[in-house]
Amino acid sequence: MRYGNIILLNGTSSSGKTSILHTIQDMLDEPYLDAGIDKFIWMLPKRYLERPLWDDVLGLANKGGVTGHSLVHGMHQAIASLSRAGNHVLADHVLVEPIWLRECVDLFCDLPAYFVGVRCPLSVLEQREKSRKDRTLGQARAQFELVHAHGMYDVEVDTSLLSPTQCAQKIITRVSCGLPPIAFSQLKNEY
Repeated sequence: MRYGNIILLNGTSSSGKTSILHTIQDMLDEPYLDAGIDKFIWMLPKRYLERPLWDDVLGLANKGGVTGHSLVHGMHQAIASLSRAGNHVLADHVLVEPIWLRECVDLFCDLPAYFVGVRCPLSVLEQREKSRKDRTLGQARAQFELVHAHGMYDVEVDTSLLSPTQCAQKIITRVSCGLPPIAFSQLKNEY
């Protein structure tokens, strides 16, 4: 059985990952499953969602709490399992914890997993946070220096310069060009 592709979109809150994810799903003929962080967060009991996610899920000051670490660990395992079962997977993520990145590297380095950096200037992120009204203000600022600290991707997009469709097309072009993904295997060598 062939493993399914993984496209992991990493960026701060309000960077445009979910819009890109849905656009990629719409543009590709083959089905790509949405197995991103929001899907897993919304599996939690409602009482966890009624308070700020910083508290028990993602932890204070971007340090994942016990619930957050367990949830993210399960998400990573699920993404790898879906790929190994032959499913194509799209997932948006906020890799603020080095241990989360390390786990992705370990699980995805031998799979057809494309690591995508979704970037956006902080001033634009903060404006998006304010206008969306469904985000905790300050998330993007708290995540900004952490989320791309490792510095290596198969492809990067800047959502302040490109539309979701343009970002999706750039990602699809990289995935379909015939060259294997390299970011996770190179990060594995660095560890």
